[in-house]
Parts: sequence; structure tokens; C-alpha cells
Amino acid sequence: MHPRLWVSVLLAVASLSACTAPSAGPASAGDAFVIAISSEFETLDPVRGYAPDGGSMMFDGLMSRNADLSLKPALATAAPTISADGLRAVFTLRQGVRFHDGRPLTAKDVAYTYTAVKDSPIGGDYDAIDTVTAKDDRTVEFTLKHAYAPLAQRTTLGIVPEGGITAGRPVGTGPYRFVSWTPGDKVVMAANKDYWGGAPAISTVVVAFAADDNVRATRLAAGEFDAAILPPKAAARFEGVQGVTVHKVDSADYRGIMWPFKNKVTGDRAIRKAVSLALDRQAMVDTIMAGAGKPAYGPVSPDTTWHEPSVTGRPTPDIAAATRLLDEAGHRPGADGIRASFTLMYPAGDTLRKELALAVASDAKKIGIDVRLAGLDWDAIEPRMAEDALIMGYGSPYDPDYVNYELFHSAFAGQGFFNPGFYDNPGVDAALEKGRAAAEEPARRQAYQEFQRLIHQDEAWTYLAFLKHVYVIRGRYQGVQPSVDAHEHATGGLFRDLHTWKPAA
Repeated sequence: MHPRLWVSVLLAVASLSACTAPSAGPASAGDAFVIAISSEFETLDPVRGYAPDGGSMMFDGLMSRNADLSLKPALATAAPTISADGLRAVFTLRQGVRFHDGRPLTAKDVAYTYTAVKDSPIGGDYDAIDTVTAKDDRTVEFTLKHAYAPLAQRTTLGIVPEGGITAGRPVGTGPYRFVSWTPGDKVVMAANKDYWGGAPAISTVVVAFAADDNVRATRLAAGEFDAAILPPKAAARFEGVQGVTVHKVDSADYRGIMWPFKNKVTGDRAIRKAVSLALDRQAMVDTIMAGAGKPAYGPVSPDTTWHEPSVTGRPTPDIAAATRLLDEAGHRPGADGIRASFTLMYPAGDTLRKELALAVASDAKKIGIDVRLAGLDWDAIEPRMAEDALIMGYGSPYDPDYVNYELFHSAFAGQGFFNPGFYDNPGVDAALEKGRAAAEEPARRQAYQEFQRLIHQDEAWTYLAFLKHVYVIRGRYQGVQPSVDAHEHATGGLFRDLHTWKPAA
């Protein structure tokens, strides 16, 4: 999946309108609240990958999430009724809900949405679903190919009208309605005054696109933006500034090295393991991230209940162990001291990933590994991922099936940003399949513990750090509830409940 699809989730979260410069204080009713983000989305259609985890203010799912990530009803009146064999789930819809164009929500809209999403770029996430049927206007039935424990988690997907979104104008049931999208500039939305959950206090929200981290920080300081998501170093200038709040939010969002297995150098496990041993992860957290994070060794955050404790390592480098491993594998230094060389890409506008790449190159040099850095845009990065390593980010706090299935299962090898390194381990495939299909939590837990151990042994990725997401907001608001973020800063993001925020007195 292209990173901009993940960003689309955030943009939904922000849900948005009219681009006037914000006032020095909180946006009052009628003012525009302007949020700056780093990348533009590719779609505003949920069935094409927009905000599938419930981060949209234009769309509602059957279920949504509380600040502690527990599920709560949204368009449904309650959690689904599940059959004894786990193969059937029935939802009852909330009464009186209408789309932004006035059409009433019915079970046919739900059935259409989930039928359409199965053929979309994110269809693999819904592969367990066989059919979705409207039994009557308010009752919808899901039949499954196999028992699928995360089904309710997947029903945060935004519901679209039967027939889909047309003419590029998204229509949902959410607290904000679409107004305009200026490519390369901004998306504008306005409050849905008839929202079933209550009209938002902030009537207009604008999401502005500004790729460069320093540009976002400078324009925020100048008063052009009301809020921005920034790397820790760029956000440091706002600490202690009157009228500005800096929120550092825990996340399951990691940064790591995606290794291409078709490359002769990076496809060598000894090279991957040696680089991992040479890295000073704690220094990365302390300096590059200004302490806003923690060292990482696998894709499941230690702050979640699914984490396997044996997947760990030293936060500081072990140069002796790294060089010994390389010697044993036959990677002896040449006359220039170099044992091996590979290219490490990073998105050029992302200062955090750039600095992490520089740190990796510096640490690897100490064991005779020459890392050639390449700062590129995503369009240039994507076709090279099968051959060149990349500083990537992913991570979800919701369920270990999320992200990991597509990222590590061999069936997804080379499908864009799904398994871009062509990783292939039958044991990992089996563990992911077991975890996805098992109905009981003990069996799922065992499967995902095995999955974590196997990719750690393979050094399928070299994980660097879990981030704290840093949000800088001008003004004071009531109703801001930090959660545990996912990679996309969306459902668990600080803007998750923006429609409930009120300017503080």
C-alpha cells in the first residue's frame, strides 16, 4: 500500500473547510481550523482505501473506537451477534441516520460497501468475508469463509451509499461533509449540522498539505496553521510557548529497515543481523527523536498485549558480535576496509527518516558495511524496493492481523508497499494464516508469538524505534483525548474526536 493511503486516513480524521488564516487563539464556531500534514491522499473513497480503521470524519463505520481503543457502536446499535460456529455475524443499524445528500442509511448501503471493498486495493483485509446481505432495512448479515476473530475490528470501515461515490464527491454519514479538494493544496469540509451524534462545535476544518517538516513548523509558528504533526526536533521550538500545546502520544508506529531479499547483499541473513547488532538504537531515540520513542526489535509494540517478550535485543551496539558474525559468514574486509555495500533509500522530505538513515549508515560503517544513502520521492522509491533497502514505517495497536498479514505473507510479495522485499517463509505464512482463522484467543496468541519469533530470527526487517507522535496545537480545546496511535495517526490519533472538541474558555 502506498504511504499516501495511510495518510488518507489521517486526513479523514481531520475532516475539513475554507482556507482562511487562523486566529491566534482557538478556532471559535465559524472559524476554520487548519491542520497541516506531510502528504496528500490518493482517494477519499473508503472502498478504495480511505480511512479503513475509522479515522474519517466524513464517514462512519458500523463500529468505532473509544480513546482506549475498545470498540463502541457507531452506525450499528451494538456489537454484532455472532453465531456459535463463528461463521455468521448480524448487525442492527441505528435508526434515523442520513447521508450528507439526504438519503437514509439502510442495510443495502452496508452490503454494497463490504461487497465493493473486497475487490479494492485493501480487499485482502476483508478476505474472510464471503457475503454481506441486507435482511431488511436495518439488519445486515455477514457470512464468513472461516471464523475470523478481528471481524468487529474491521467494521470501522466507512459506509458509502449503495452505488458508491460518484463524480469525485464523497458522501458519507459523518460529522463533516465534503466541500472541495484542491490537488496539491488542501481539502475543505464543513460541519454536518444534522449529524446523528451531535453537530460539531468547530464548523470548518481545512487539511493543508506541506511535505517539508520545517515548512510545516515555520508556517505553524507564523499562524497559518492551527495544528501540525511534526517530528520531535521540529516540534521542540513550541515547547513552553504561550497559547500552544505540544502533545506527545504513544504509538505502535515503528520505523525500520525493509530488506530486499532479491538483492545478493541484503538477502544475506548475516549482513542483516550484523547491521542490527551494530546499531545504537538508544542513541537514535535520545538524539534524533529527542527522547520521543523507544528502541524497537519487532513489529508488535511492547505496549500491547500481543507482544512476544523474547523478541528483543540490545539498545546499544555490539560491534564485536557483529564483526564476528560477518567473519564467520565469509565477509572479510577488503583493502579499503569494506566488507559489503548496499543502498538505503528514504523519502527525501521526511527529516526523521533521513536522520535515521544517516545513523544507520554511520553505525554500519563501524563494521565495514558501506551504506549508500538515496533520498528520493515515493514515486522514485516504489519501483526500486525489490532491490534497494528502505527506511519504512508501519504499525497498528488494534490486532496483530492488521498490517502484518499483507506485509509478511508470501502471497503479497511485491504487491506495491505490501511485502515489497519479497520475504518468503512458509512458517511465517502458516502462523499468520492460523492467527487470522483461529476463533479462540489462546490459539491466536500462540500463532502471533510464533510469527514474531520467526521474523526476528530471519531479521526480515531491522526495527529501529517505536515513535511517539507529536502534535502541536495553537489554542486550548476541551475534549482532546490522547490514545495509542497507529502508523497512520488516524483512529488512535489526537484528531480522532475533533468533532467533539470545543474551544476552552
